[in-house]
Amino acid sequence: MSAQTIILALGLVLIFEGLVFALAPRRLDDILRMLAEMPIDARRLIGVLALVAGVLLITLARMLGSP
Repeated sequence: MSAQTIILALGLVLIFEGLVFALAPRRLDDILRMLAEMPIDARRLIGVLALVAGVLLITLARMLGSP
């Protein structure tokens, strides 16, 4: 993985995170409140599922990009 790929990935993450703050700041408050009320195990499961989905997407992108 090259430095260019890492910088590109970080840039995309910041774009999506910034969109949430820019387009729906009040909704973000609701989501944070909901997360605070959620059991820790449920938050952990969401984190693990997001991690697995991210790894799968990266693997798919690498497979599609290789000749």
